[in-house]
Amino acid sequence: MPTAIFFEAEFWVGAAFVIFLVLIWHAGAHRSVASSLDEYSKKASQELDEARRLKEEAEALLAEYQRKKREAESEAQSIVAQAKAEAEEIAAEAKTRMEEFVARRTKMAEAKIAQAEAQALADVRSAAAEAAVKASEKILSETVKGKVASDLLSAAIRDVKTHLD
Repeated sequence: MPTAIFFEAEFWVGAAFVIFLVLIWHAGAHRSVASSLDEYSKKASQELDEARRLKEEAEALLAEYQRKKREAESEAQSIVAQAKAEAEEIAAEAKTRMEEFVARRTKMAEAKIAQAEAQALADVRSAAAEAAVKASEKILSETVKGKVASDLLSAAIRDVKTHLD
């Protein structure tokens, strides 16, 4: 039976495979395969290192942009707060100016009214004095005659003018 095994196809396939492996081993293909695998391993390691480096750079850039975004948001909030404060200040100043303007206009109107009242009172006094002088003149001219009448009339006119001024 030992000779029967040499006629089996599986035996020859196995033997051919072993011979093939011995020839490949003898030719140094295992070194070539090993070096190729080592080279592939180094290349893969370098690519992984490069990928890690790029990932770290991307994370650093992302962190920087997020920091800048926070700073910009903070600055925007500061600008908005400052603008609101300035707007409130301007509104308060405008209100104060308006109140001062109204107060000035009210005082001017009151002064004009007081002046008009004083002028009207002066006009009434003047008219009353003129009427009194004319009436006095008429009464005295009808009742008193001569030099005494002239002297009395002149003195009365001076007295009326002195009291009215």
